[in-house]
Amino acid sequence: MKTTNSAANDSSRIRFCSLEYRPQDWCLTSSQSTSVILLAIIDADDKLRFLAHRKLRAIVQPRDLKYIEALLPDFVERARLDPAMLFTQLSSLCVGPLVTHEVGVSIADHSSFLELSSGFDQIS
Repeated sequence: MKTTNSAANDSSRIRFCSLEYRPQDWCLTSSQSTSVILLAIIDADDKLRFLAHRKLRAIVQPRDLKYIEALLPDFVERARLDPAMLFTQLSSLCVGPLVTHEVGVSIADHSSFLELSSGFDQIS
């Protein structure tokens, strides 16, 4: 009979999705670097929380800022209603100024995201 450590099993079910900002003039073939501005983290109990880049207003161009700032409270509200569905949708965004950058399991295993998330604050 095989036993598993439930704490280890639960931590492996914590998933994350990073979302990057792409200005309207961003080009896939250009050398522009990506700017991850939002992290969505969903735990084993389907509790979804968001971390936003502290310098979001400096990163996002003025023409896109209103749109992105309107999305954030909408995301928080939708996370209360159906967190799993919202996480699925965020995991495949591919149009507009906010697109999926990376989706993974156990953010702790991704040192670059751990470092990145130190510059983020939880939104509610």
